Amino acid sequence: RSLRNAPVGPSVRPSVARRPKMFSDNQKIGTSLLGLGLLFMCLGVVFFFDTFLLSIGNVMFLSGLLFTMGLSRSARFFRKKVRDCGVRGVACFFGGVVLVLIFRRPIVGMVAESFGFLNLFGNFFPIALQAMRQMPVLSTILNTPGVSAVADRLAGVDGRRAKSWA
Repeated sequence: RSLRNAPVGPSVRPSVARRPKMFSDNQKIGTSLLGLGLLFMCLGVVFFFDTFLLSIGNVMFLSGLLFTMGLSRSARFFRKKVRDCGVRGVACFFGGVVLVLIFRRPIVGMVAESFGFLNLFGNFFPIALQAMRQMPVLSTILNTPGVSAVADRLAGVDGRRAKSWA
């Protein structure tokens, strides 16, 4: 190597560790709206399919999804799901929201919405399960033999693949 082309002096920068990208304000607001939406939906189901709580939960969940992902990325996500998996998941999810919000049919709406939710976000469950297995308190619970088998079955994780992930 030639020394003429080697950097000299202040032009040499020490390697700086990159900081992880932080959430923007919209993503923070969206994440809290998603959590509150799920909380209100769970409370609506617990209180015998209370239409008001389910409606508030649906509005918060959908607005949180839009804030977290952004409008264009959300539209692209749903269009891609329609193109890849068909209209079934998207139609059931939004049809369930409409049944709860407009037609005041909470039981039928939540069944349709749950079916659509599983079709839309079902591929994410193994990833979420693996992330929860890395958390301090949840890891001890999720790694016990009985709970581990049930969680793997609910998330649709193949037993051979789950052992290689851990």
